[in-house]
Amino acid sequence: MQKRECITITISAILFVFGLVFKGSTGYALLLLAYLLVGWNVIFSALKNLKEGKIFDENTLMTVATLGAIAIHEIPEAVAVMLFYRIGEFLQTLAVKRSRRSVRSLLELKPTFANLKVNGEVKRVKPEDVKVGDSIVVKPGERIPLDGVVVDGSSIVDTSALTGESKPKRVEVGDEVLSGMINLSGTLTIKVTKPFSESTVSRILELVERARSRKAKVERFITRFARYYTPAVIFLAVCVAFLPPLILKEPFSRWIYRALVLLVISCPCALVLSIPLSYFASVGRFAKDGILVKGSNFIDLTSRARVVAFDKTGTLTKGTFKVVDVVTRNGFSREEVLKLTALAELNSNHPIAKAVVEAYDVRGLENLIESHEEIAGMGVRARIDGKTVIAGNDAMMHFEGIEHDTCDVEGTVVHVAVNGIYAGYLKVSDEIKEEAPYAISELRKLGCRTVMLTGDGEDVAREVARRLGIEEFYAELLPMDKVRIVRSLKENGVTLFVGDGINDAPVIAEADVGVAMGALGSDVAIETADVVIMDDKVSKIPKAIRLSRRTRNVVWQNVAFILSVKGLFLALGILGIATMWEAVFADVGVSLISTLNSIRLLK
Repeated sequence: MQKRECITITISAILFVFGLVFKGSTGYALLLLAYLLVGWNVIFSALKNLKEGKIFDENTLMTVATLGAIAIHEIPEAVAVMLFYRIGEFLQTLAVKRSRRSVRSLLELKPTFANLKVNGEVKRVKPEDVKVGDSIVVKPGERIPLDGVVVDGSSIVDTSALTGESKPKRVEVGDEVLSGMINLSGTLTIKVTKPFSESTVSRILELVERARSRKAKVERFITRFARYYTPAVIFLAVCVAFLPPLILKEPFSRWIYRALVLLVISCPCALVLSIPLSYFASVGRFAKDGILVKGSNFIDLTSRARVVAFDKTGTLTKGTFKVVDVVTRNGFSREEVLKLTALAELNSNHPIAKAVVEAYDVRGLENLIESHEEIAGMGVRARIDGKTVIAGNDAMMHFEGIEHDTCDVEGTVVHVAVNGIYAGYLKVSDEIKEEAPYAISELRKLGCRTVMLTGDGEDVAREVARRLGIEEFYAELLPMDKVRIVRSLKENGVTLFVGDGINDAPVIAEADVGVAMGALGSDVAIETADVVIMDDKVSKIPKAIRLSRRTRNVVWQNVAFILSVKGLFLALGILGIATMWEAVFADVGVSLISTLNSIRLLK
């Protein structure tokens, strides 16, 4: 198609040049042939649109303007207008295709087959035909077609198509894998956990398609503007063509020419094309970076973000506890306190107990545990190698009558006593994500107020907020408390809430823009959130705001440039200063420049 269009334009351009060289009827015939060759599609489209009642579009304007120019014996200019219009349309089409490429690359995620394992045999079937519970085989180099769990084999998978991150990931038996990942090394047998219609790939494609239908305010404005702008300019052109000759008693030809120039200048295609293209290119760029946006209206809202509120666990932190410090007392060594506490907590299922056990390798020492008793809400009492070890919170120390000088320690701590003597304490913390401090710092640079909302206690919240540089936090919150706080934050400007997408569904829905982190496995997140971060990197939040603001800037650059240039040339056209050649720039040139400006968003 592109090749045929290129050949048509080239032949028409050659005929145009020869038409200018030759004089008389030969030159006229060559110019007319060039016009018909390059303008036939435009004329046909105009006639088709007229039949359907679409009077005010660019094809009609170009047809009327050029046929009018031929009627007043200005055929070289008529051919030039149509030729450059087609060249501009061709170049714009190439630009649009380039902008679609990033979104189209998502479509390549869609698998075409699955290797279904039945009774020990493997047969190739459509992914839609595979049921939950079936086993599929994925060979090296193949794309994983459905979500599932690895039941046999191990491999390295490429997750970049889903997360935007090129870092390979190792998967083994028991690990979850998602459709769209590429198997790089070993053969995997996967037990399918979701039908194809609910798989990660299907949800991603659905989100991208849905994004096209949700338009930003400026897009809706341009659509309405073009509806009134074009008829108004046509009315103005008719007035220019007939009123001045009648009033000033001047020849009609001069004023008809000016009116035709106005028609060429007034073509609204630059606005109608470049503004949606800016948002489409932006959605594609977001997708390439592992951020799914459900519509260009959310790009607009994100660009105006003034408050960014975060859930703590699983969003700013990893959601896994870790021993970060061991403080000793009364002559006990660090290793002794850690070893005895780990053995005391070995049989406990509490998340903090597990963190303590992970901090010290007790393998081979289990036989030292003589007894174990768990005290609900306080801690544990154990007999280890002839010693009585008590590990728990401050209340446990008081309950057991253990004298200690550190009742108030910021954060989560496990106090330890051995044979009735205070041995010290272990400081346990939910690990902060490596990129979280950077993300908060970047948001501050962007002028955003950052707030942390958490169900954890005051001390823990204060410590995490201090380490991240967040000045405002709210602790000990229930889900509806978070909704209430976000509702009040919205009074200060557009508010984003960032959560894990499952526990935080109500507050994600309440925020101006709800953002779900690491939400590919969560149906709730996909349905509730307006923006989905396809991995759990909180650093994508400032990136999304920055790209949204850049999109808004490009859109308004285009609007200002197009309207100012067209306004200037409309005035010059009425005054008779602008000719058809200037009109070509005011239409085709402006369209092309604004289109090229829009696709900068892909970079």
